[in-house]
Parts: sequence; C-alpha cells; structure tokens
Amino acid sequence: MATSLPAHALGDVLDWWEEVNNSTLWQDRIFHALAALFGLVSAVALIQLVRTEFRVPEFGWTIQVFHFLNFLVNGVRSLVFIFLRGVQQIKPEIAQHILLDLPDLAFFTTYALLVLFWAEIYYHIYLISTDGLIPCFYTINAMVYAIQVALWLLLWCKPIQAIVILSKIFFAGVSLFAAIGFLLYGGRLFFMLKLFPVESKGRRKMLQEVGYVTTVCFLCFMSRCIMVWFNAFDKAADIDVLNHPILNFIFYLLAEIIPSSLVLFILRKLPPKRKITQYHPLY
Repeated sequence: MATSLPAHALGDVLDWWEEVNNSTLWQDRIFHALAALFGLVSAVALIQLVRTEFRVPEFGWTIQVFHFLNFLVNGVRSLVFIFLRGVQQIKPEIAQHILLDLPDLAFFTTYALLVLFWAEIYYHIYLISTDGLIPCFYTINAMVYAIQVALWLLLWCKPIQAIVILSKIFFAGVSLFAAIGFLLYGGRLFFMLKLFPVESKGRRKMLQEVGYVTTVCFLCFMSRCIMVWFNAFDKAADIDVLNHPILNFIFYLLAEIIPSSLVLFILRKLPPKRKITQYHPLY
C-alpha cells in the first residue's frame, strides 16, 4: 500500500502533464504567460536603458547596448510566443528555425557584452591594452552567426534531422563557451577586487555585483547547455513545439527569464554623474 501511493501520485502527475501538453487551451495560456513575462523583462530593460542614458550618457555604449539588446531579445521572444501557433505554420520550415533560433544568438551576444565589459575593467586595472578586446568580441560573434547561418542554409537545402541535431549541439556549445567566459573573466575580476582594500570606493558594491552576476550567468548558460544537449537527442525533451508547453515554460523560465530579471535587478543601480574615461565606448 505504501509503495502504491507514490506510484499512483506519479501516474496522476504524468496524466496531468499529458493532458496539459495536449490541451490547446493550456498551450495558449502557457505561451501567453511566457509572452507576458518576456514582455515585462523587455520593458524593465528599456526603462533601465532610458535611465542610464539620461543619468550618465557619457558612460559609454557597452552597458547601454547590453540593456538595448536585452530589451530587443525579450521583446522578440514575447512576440514569438504571442504568435507561436502561427510561427509553427510558417512555410518554408527554415523560416521557423530562423525565428526561433535568432533570439538565442542575440541572447548570447547580449551577455557576451558583460564579459567584454568586465574584461575591459580587468585589463585597465592591470594596465593591459584593451585594443584587441572589441575586435575579438566582434570576431567571436561573427563566427557564431556565420556558423549558424551555414547551418540554416544546410537545413534549407537538405532538411534532415541530422542537421537539426547538429544545430542544437552547436547552440549547446555556444552556451558552454559563454559559461566559461563568465567563469573566466567574472572570476578573475571578482578575485582581483577581493584584493583591494576594504575602504576602496565602490569596491564592496562592485564585488557583490560581479559575484552575483557571474554566478547567475554561469548557471544560466550551463543549464542552457545541458537542456539544449538533451533536447538535441531526445524528442521527449524537444522545446519550441506546441505540444510541449510545460517544458517550454520551465526551459525559458530557468534559462532566460529568471537570469535576465536577476541581472537587471543586480545592475539596477546607476553610476554617479561623472565622466568616465577609462572605458572605451562600443561603437
């Protein structure tokens, strides 16, 4: 009797899971809930961008671009989930992949900007030239986008499952690369700041920001890497399909909405009104 109760409860949960997955009403509810959450994050990012621009317009474009891309990525995600049922019916099918994959690429670029920003700070403090950082940032992003475009073209010319799997593996690899970047530069900056004297101006605040954001972003991209990897090889773990709304909700909540919200919250405080010359704007 004792062992049958958990089994019965598990069976009820699985039945509920299947019922929700196959219910058009629940699919629409969950996708619209995701759209609302992404829209909220997008609005917060836009507000933060406007606040930063009015408060410290001379601060350089690295952080402004970060907030702008956050606004853009989450806004596009919101629109995609609002019209997901229509997106899934777009022909040719390659257009569906582009609409669903492009925000993933932009999400990578958005948070790679934070790595760039921290690398600039780290290099400036140690009086290392930062001339190669921005070209390196552009080069890495160009390579990522070029590979993905090549995969899209392959999928367009030869729409087979192997290329879809390869594309998902590529996204998992990109997420792993981003996680390593946060661990490397966020970790370096964090431990460097710990060496500063306690009375250093802004030391405690920046130490907390770097520590929290590094942890959040590392966990975010590692979880994306793991989930996308399983998604590539297990049809039951497939996301961005209409009949897996709960899985979509869990994935995007853990991999994008919560991390983006936490990062925006952590970085909510604006710098004082003063001219900052040690950071190069990102043009």
